[in-house]
Amino acid sequence: MSLRESYEKHKRTYVVGIVCLVIIIVGLYYNHRRNDAPKFTTATVGRGNITAVVQATGTINPLTTVSVGSYVSGTVQYIFADFNTRVKNGQVLAQLDPAIYEAQVTQARGNLDNAQANLVTLAANVQVDEAALAKAQANMKYEAATAKRSQDLLQSGIVSTDSNDLTQSTMLQAKADVKSAEAALEQAQATLSQAKSQVTAMQGALNAAETSLKYTTILSPIDGTVVARNIDVGQSVAATLQAPNVFTVAQDLTRMQVYAATDESDTGNITVGIPVTFQVDAFPNDVFTGRVSNIRLNPTTVQNVVTYNTIIDFNNPDEKLLPGETAYVTIPTGHAQDTVQIPNPALTFKPQMTPVALQQLYKRYNISREASTTHLGGWQTVWKMGPQNEMIPIAVQVGITDYNNTQLLQGNMNVGDVLITSEENTKSGSNNARTPFMGRGPGPR
Repeated sequence: MSLRESYEKHKRTYVVGIVCLVIIIVGLYYNHRRNDAPKFTTATVGRGNITAVVQATGTINPLTTVSVGSYVSGTVQYIFADFNTRVKNGQVLAQLDPAIYEAQVTQARGNLDNAQANLVTLAANVQVDEAALAKAQANMKYEAATAKRSQDLLQSGIVSTDSNDLTQSTMLQAKADVKSAEAALEQAQATLSQAKSQVTAMQGALNAAETSLKYTTILSPIDGTVVARNIDVGQSVAATLQAPNVFTVAQDLTRMQVYAATDESDTGNITVGIPVTFQVDAFPNDVFTGRVSNIRLNPTTVQNVVTYNTIIDFNNPDEKLLPGETAYVTIPTGHAQDTVQIPNPALTFKPQMTPVALQQLYKRYNISREASTTHLGGWQTVWKMGPQNEMIPIAVQVGITDYNNTQLLQGNMNVGDVLITSEENTKSGSNNARTPFMGRGPGPR
C-alpha cells in the first residue's frame, strides 16, 4: 500500500481525534473559568417573632448565708452539728474546752469579792472620820465660846492675862483639830471613791470573763441548714486577730438567688422585675424560672472585661437546686412580634472586592455613609443576590436581635429576598464566612 493510500484510509480518524482534542481544550477552559467564579452561601429573609436575650453564667446562692465564728480561742471539745444539719436559732453547734475560762471567772469573782470587802472597810473608816470631824467641830464651838467668855472676863478684870491666853490657845488648837479632821475625812472619802472604782473594774472583769466563758459554746444565730463545717474535735481554734469561720449556715434553701455575671454592654437593657429562665448541669432537661431583683453597682474587672452581678430570685420549694451550682441564665431584653427577620450571618458579610469597586457599588445603589461604614442609628449594609447572580447592596436599619435573626426596622427588603452570607472564591480558596456576634450576647443594635 502506498503512502497516499494509507493517508486516505486514516484521514477520518485524524479529523475525529483533532475535533475531540479541541472540544476537551475548550471544555477545560470554560470549566476553569466557571471554577474561578465566586461561590455564595445564601439565606432567605423570613417573618416571625424575635426575642432579644442576654445570656450569662452565674452561681446559685442561698438568700442569706451567715458565717458562724468563734469569739474566743480554745480546743474543740464537742461538735453537735455536721454538713446538711437543720438547726434552729440558738441551737448549740459546738463546744470549746471551757476550763481556762472557768478559771478566769473564778479569779475575777474573787477579785471582785476582795474589792467589795475593801470597800466596806473604807466606808466604815469614812464614818469614823465623819464622827471625828463632828466631835472636833463641837469641841471647837465649845472652845470658841469659852475663849469669848474669858476675853470678856479679862476686860472686867476678873481673870488674868495668862489665864485668858491659855484659853485662846486652846481654842486655836480646837480649830486646828477641825482642819485635821476635815483633811482626814477628805482622804478617806477619796480612798472610798477609788475603792468604788476598783469594784466597778472588778465587776467588769468578771462580766468579761463570764462572756468569754459563754462564747465557748458556739450557737447558731439563725434557723437554717449547715452548709459548711470547718472544725473537728480536738482542733485548736485561734481567735487572735479575727474570728475564725467554724460553720456556715444557709438561712432558707427554699428561696435562693442566682448571681449572674452580665457584661457591661448588656446591663442597660436588663430591667428589674423581668422574668428569666436558667438551667443547671445537674438537670439538663429542666428549665427553671426566676425574676431579676437587683443589679449590683459593684463592677468586677477581669482582663479588661467588666461585668456586674445581676441578682435573680427564685423559689426552690423542693430544695432541688443546691448552693454553688452553675446556672446558665437567659434574660429577655426585648420582643418584636411578627417582624421581618434578617439572618444574622448576612449582617456580617463583606464582599471580596477592592475598596474602589466597593465604593462604586455603594454610589450606584445610593448607600449612605452611615450604612456603609459607621452603622450610625442602627443602619448598615446587607448584600442581596440579584436576578443575574450579581451582588446588590441594601441599606437597612435594624432593631433587636437573637442568635439567629435580627429585626428589620427600615430598608428596601421583603420576605423571600435572598441574602448573601458568605463568599468563596475557588481560585484563591478564600472564604469570608463569619460567625456573627462573637463574644457578646444579642441585644438591641
